[in-house]
Amino acid sequence: QVQLVESGGGLVQAGGSLRLSCAASGRAFNTYAMGWFRQVPGKEREFVAGLSWSGRNTNYLDSVKGRFTISRDNAKHTVYLQMNNLIPEDTAVYYCAASIAPGGGYDYWGLGTQVTVSS
Repeated sequence: QVQLVESGGGLVQAGGSLRLSCAASGRAFNTYAMGWFRQVPGKEREFVAGLSWSGRNTNYLDSVKGRFTISRDNAKHTVYLQMNNLIPEDTAVYYCAASIAPGGGYDYWGLGTQVTVSS
């Protein structure tokens, strides 16, 4: 069982920055691919950013490319999402997720952290 706990959300003005953190339990954290997703009420959850177990491979939602950066610290069992130049459309609940099997879907999810960007 893997537990994921997000933190770092909050209220920020457009153009500002936030850094989300996701602390993970489990000794095998450095073998998990990790991802960030977001969801707004009435819409499906959408993929935002993903990171391979090694940290070498990343991918992003087109609308956040160049503004968001996903990274990980395996020693701390933590994955981060640095969000810069935030826009109101980034407002959502952000979820951290872990994928255990290579090439598989995401198996474990956190409870989410709210990000609100005011105009």
